[in-house]
Amino acid sequence: MKIPVKVEEILNKQVNAEFWSAYMYLSMSAWFEEKGLKGFANWMYVQFQEENTHALKIYHFVLGRQGNIKLQPIAGVPAEWKDILDAMEETYQHEVKVTAMIYNCLDVAEKEKDRGTVSMLQWFVDEQIEEETNVDDIINQLKLIGNDGQAIYHLDKELATRVFVDSTITTTV
Repeated sequence: MKIPVKVEEILNKQVNAEFWSAYMYLSMSAWFEEKGLKGFANWMYVQFQEENTHALKIYHFVLGRQGNIKLQPIAGVPAEWKDILDAMEETYQHEVKVTAMIYNCLDVAEKEKDRGTVSMLQWFVDEQIEEETNVDDIINQLKLIGNDGQAIYHLDKELATRVFVDSTITTTV
């Protein structure tokens, strides 16, 4: 069944938003790298990779439903933050915004009675809960440790261990 036009339009906007998110996280990764915080840089680089896969998951879904992809320019992203906490709080606020966008996509799909898209978007709802929780955990740790250089050093080392796993790939048993 061909994807409804309104759903196609909102998903095309979401593809752009996911690529914008990836671009922002790549910018944050570079900023952390410049500050000598390789663990934070790594964490953001993994975010960059995840957002790219999120965009591509929607991209392939639309094409698989006989829809059209209309890629739009990606707007510029920030390149500077006040400090580590500021960057992570912006990350959290951005993830909250993305969650609202996913919910909007879901609302459109439900209104159009497009159950296939509703089903696909449920994965994103679950993913956004995880995204917000992960960033909130880091913010809480940063607030707890304040400007303690040793604690920041240890958190940076912990964040350096994060590896990219493409969670958009589903396996069948």
